[in-house]
Amino acid sequence: MRSALLLTAAVLAAASSAQAAPKKASAPPSAAAAGPSAADWRSPDPQNLLVIDTNQGRIVVELSPELAPNHVARIQELTRQHFYDGLTFFRVIEDFMDQTGDPQNTGEGGSKLPDLEPEFAFKRGAATPFVPVGAAGALESGFVGSVPARSQPSALMALTATGEVQAWGVFCPGVAGMARAQAPGSANSQFFLMRGFSQQLERNYTVWGRVISGLDVVRKIKAGEPVPQPQDKMVQVRLLADIPEKERPKVQVLDTRSAYFRQLVEAAKHAKGDGFSVCDVDLPAQVK
Repeated sequence: MRSALLLTAAVLAAASSAQAAPKKASAPPSAAAAGPSAADWRSPDPQNLLVIDTNQGRIVVELSPELAPNHVARIQELTRQHFYDGLTFFRVIEDFMDQTGDPQNTGEGGSKLPDLEPEFAFKRGAATPFVPVGAAGALESGFVGSVPARSQPSALMALTATGEVQAWGVFCPGVAGMARAQAPGSANSQFFLMRGFSQQLERNYTVWGRVISGLDVVRKIKAGEPVPQPQDKMVQVRLLADIPEKERPKVQVLDTRSAYFRQLVEAAKHAKGDGFSVCDVDLPAQVK
């Protein structure tokens, strides 16, 4: 087995209960009522937008080199080689994730490129574009671009030699992670897209991006372990920058630095109460 995602039923059961909210409150009726203005949107770098056309519909993933530069570079390289075109979603677990990226479509294959060293966490300094949304115990939670993350507290930056603290991606619905075998440095080409939430994956698997459009498509992919024939597949995978101008969709995602985003966060906090999590913040996108 080269790059299988190793998880047990017990882990999945724990993951599904981890988001339970012990207390809820009504969201303020005026929160985010007016909708975002033109200034609240941003246009992602087309080099960092992965457009996955499946037989079930289109999925758009924003890559996050701030979290995992080597894994992002690998996804970009294999995409430009057309490595992913035609590969199936061979392992799909309801309310958990869709796994793909294996030319053997079994979980035992990979590319001819060398395996990758893990990027389970990243260093966050004052210049890192981290937008905080809350705290849980000693940890801060927030967003780096479209990707949810947890971090050691900012106050610790003043106490470290580099002025940085450790942070890592959170496996919320839509987050893209790299599959691997038991060895931490065994990721190669296989990846997975989250259908649900799993805290158990944090700091154990590399986060390299997040679905900003098409989460409904992710959840339409036929489930199975392994998936029965016929399987759903990635018909064509391209970077937005490589799509001819006439075909290229226009993609915008809500800017997490915007006033409208802050309204969404406050609305989610009111709705979830003590059970609020960074995964409760939905990030709107426009694909035209």
